Amino acid sequence: MKNIFQELYEEYHQDLFQFIFYMVKDQATTEDLVQEVYIKVLKSYDSFAGKSSQKTWLFSIARHITIDYFRKQGTRKKHTAERYEFEEYGQYIQDQSPIPEEVAVKNESVQQMYRCLDLCSENHKLVIVLRYIQEMSIKETANVLGWSESKVKTTQHRALKHLRDIMEQAKEGVEDE
Repeated sequence: MKNIFQELYEEYHQDLFQFIFYMVKDQATTEDLVQEVYIKVLKSYDSFAGKSSQKTWLFSIARHITIDYFRKQGTRKKHTAERYEFEEYGQYIQDQSPIPEEVAVKNESVQQMYRCLDLCSENHKLVIVLRYIQEMSIKETANVLGWSESKVKTTQHRALKHLRDIMEQAKEGVEDE
């Protein structure tokens, strides 16, 4: 199991971290949620049926854990994050790569798109992040979200249109100043 966990970590950690970060917008919370994903993976890997790719399975777990986090935020005013240590797998895992915000600061147009993405609905944001930032196929995205491929295509079309509209409005607002 240790080898499988290490392979999953090496292959998907950065993508998993970015995916969750785009949703929660906080590095510490993202690190906590990534830890929860890995704990769930360790506990449930034996039940992984292989009906989807490991990446799709991992992102599906991440999506559910992130949704659970937001639900808890709705019922609790103050969230106390728990940090987990893997006794068998080493110390607390921290991501040393630059977070998406740090990368976005380097490019103004990317930064603008990143801000506008925050104004999209959760479903629009999920589809855009999975399809264009994580570069998942429509089928993989459908599996992660538990949707049909046609729903992913429709949501993707609407999300891109909405994001374009938001970006145009933001651009017009800057030009008017």
